[in-house]
Amino acid sequence: MTVDDGVRALEIELAELAADLTAVGWHECVLCYVNRMVVAHGCDGTLRWLRRWRQSSAPRATRLERRAGQVGAYCDCELFLNGWDVTVDIVRDESTGDEYWPDTVTGCRGVPAGVTQPCSLWERLNGATRW
Repeated sequence: MTVDDGVRALEIELAELAADLTAVGWHECVLCYVNRMVVAHGCDGTLRWLRRWRQSSAPRATRLERRAGQVGAYCDCELFLNGWDVTVDIVRDESTGDEYWPDTVTGCRGVPAGVTQPCSLWERLNGATRW
């Protein structure tokens, strides 16, 4: 095995690892996926994770990015700043009275294959039901 062969093998292994780490879960909705990816890998100022979900789960939804822009989301994190909020209850600390979000929001409630609407874990900030 030459150095070039070793480098190629390592590149293949890293590509496979990256694909595994960023794979869309079974029936995972768009917002649960994007939230999971932004928490794990951050937002790069684009709709990178939204596009990745669409390519994997709903390739015919070619206007998904445009619909995100209509709710003021021009990057992945803006989906949650301008468009959607989680429906999980806020936790109250009984001793101090402080309110805070749970440490993690996990467990997508699932959507059928090809559906671009988020699961019931998410609601629009302005009260609209669809985007």
